[in-house]
Amino acid sequence: MESLVVTVIGKDRPGLVEVVSAVVEEHGGDWVESRMSRLAGEFAGILRVSVPAARADALSEGLQGLRSDGLRVVVERGFEDAVEEGHVIALELIGSDRPGIVHKISEALAARGVNVDELNTECDGAPWSGDTLFKATARLRAPRTLDLDQLRESLEAIAGDLMVDITIGEAD
Repeated sequence: MESLVVTVIGKDRPGLVEVVSAVVEEHGGDWVESRMSRLAGEFAGILRVSVPAARADALSEGLQGLRSDGLRVVVERGFEDAVEEGHVIALELIGSDRPGIVHKISEALAARGVNVDELNTECDGAPWSGDTLFKATARLRAPRTLDLDQLRESLEAIAGDLMVDITIGEAD
């Protein structure tokens, strides 16, 4: 079996997931995992499909054919990594929205060799003030040599500058 990583984006409308899933099924693929969302009137998704190696090229071509349905599609061949080493860390952040939050946090993580395995963000109205509230959750992978207390301290210092609350700890 081979893994394909597929990104799709296009004007949101009913039936987009069905169109993509029909092509996957038609070519004998297995929809393994995905993240999809409506963002600013656009449908954006990323998915991993497992397919017999002999059918991977045909599936890739079939997915590329979705361009005629108004979808922009990118297909990349993935590979299964060996089990990654390191601490798996959960990060939660909440605070008033302002430019630069993701950059400052990701800059601090990258400087310490921490990889972002998954990041989810959203803006929502704060119930007590009506201001825009920025929320983020992340699953991170830190090198085993990294002192988690030092990481926590450096992120808390940045959180103070950004006026956000950060919670960080070992993931379940």
